Amino acid sequence: MEYVTAVPHPRSEAARPARAGRRSLAVALLSGALGAAVALLATRQQWSQGTATVAGGDFPLTAKGSDVTGVPASLAIVGLAALVAVFAVRRAGRFLVAAVLALSGAGTVAAALLGVNDSSALDEQAAKASGDTSATVDALSHTAWPYVAAVGGLLLLLAGLLALRYGRLWPAMSGRYERSGAPRPRRQAPAVDPDRPEDIWKALDRGEDPTGA
Repeated sequence: MEYVTAVPHPRSEAARPARAGRRSLAVALLSGALGAAVALLATRQQWSQGTATVAGGDFPLTAKGSDVTGVPASLAIVGLAALVAVFAVRRAGRFLVAAVLALSGAGTVAAALLGVNDSSALDEQAAKASGDTSATVDALSHTAWPYVAAVGGLLLLLAGLLALRYGRLWPAMSGRYERSGAPRPRRQAPAVDPDRPEDIWKALDRGEDPTGA
């Protein structure tokens, strides 16, 4: 009995990298843009609240994410810029920009999680409200928005990791080069036959010297 070994079709093998590149590109664009938007939105929301004792009464205080820390919003903008810049560079440059994108996402996650229990913004407000520089906030509580900002950072991190892994398969913005990276050859003007008047007139119309001088 003879056994026949199945050989993969060469076209299917060659198409796999292209499909992986298209899928990873779509996921990276979606996750990167969505992650930056989520992180920026979360920093504009209320992250913490508490009270300060003023004239024998409780004075409510609130702090937005941007009051607690400006790092997530800044890194989200950097990540969004890196996501766009990935398509403007090639080879080593693309790898470096993809690394910046991934680090921006990781930094956004870290800064957002560090801001969960940060009371410095409310303590500063309590000191201003009470006129006592040593005053601190009471009944401190936090919302879920810092975790939402962390989720945005995770999406940016995912986009950066995809760019590091599959970025070499993605297209570039510039149209000056072919897929192989070689410059497109310039079209050469047809040779002028001095014995044919129509060729001479065409050369003159193109602004060329038909005599070749």
